[in-house]
Amino acid sequence: MLTAMADTAAVAAAAGSTDPSVGLAAVRSLRVLVERLEALQVENARGQGWSWELIAQHLGVSRQAVHKKHAGGRGPLRREE
Repeated sequence: MLTAMADTAAVAAAAGSTDPSVGLAAVRSLRVLVERLEALQVENARGQGWSWELIAQHLGVSRQAVHKKHAGGRGPLRREE
């Protein structure tokens, strides 16, 4: 777990690089991480009985947007990459 945290910290630091190749690669990695974390937390919230409306409020999006993105097992944690 410590290695994963160190890797995440390194990617976050790389996002500020003056080399666009390094910075953009880091941004892409962070985007993937954020999508996976969102899917994990939405699944967690739904498992605890949260409504789509409540989840949407916490994410700052519409209920329709969060439902479309995460309902039906199509989230980033379930996709083949």
